[in-house]
Amino acid sequence: MSPTVFRERGYRFYFFSREEPRIHVHVYHSNGEAKFWLEPAIELAQNYGLSAQELHEIESLVRLREQEIKNAWRRHFSS
Repeated sequence: MSPTVFRERGYRFYFFSREEPRIHVHVYHSNGEAKFWLEPAIELAQNYGLSAQELHEIESLVRLREQEIKNAWRRHFSS
């Protein structure tokens, strides 16, 4: 199961169920995919095909909606 947290600017932010315990979010776009850690700090974990500009835009969205992502993570993985 891969629940979507939110969609914005053509990006889908989502989780893979039970992938690993460290809080992170996956991001899908038609140009590629990425994974960002949220703990201990927000940082790029993996990138598959996204440009530096796209990664910068995604990181900005992750920073802007960090608490929303963390809350969604806790809700999803506490069940």
